[in-house]
Amino acid sequence: MSYWVVGGEYEDTTFKNIKSGKELQKLGPFETYDLAKKEWDKISWEKVDICNVRYIILPHK
Repeated sequence: MSYWVVGGEYEDTTFKNIKSGKELQKLGPFETYDLAKKEWDKISWEKVDICNVRYIILPHK
């Protein structure tokens, strides 16, 4: 199994639609959850002050 970090800047804090002019980011694949978590930590902390930015870790078979 591999893992992807997916997310970006959304229109608002409902996190349903990516902000106009932005693209959904897909980072990976990562071989382990721990590697994906490290990337998630890095990118999440870079954007911590922007309240409508969210990233999640998704497994992929």
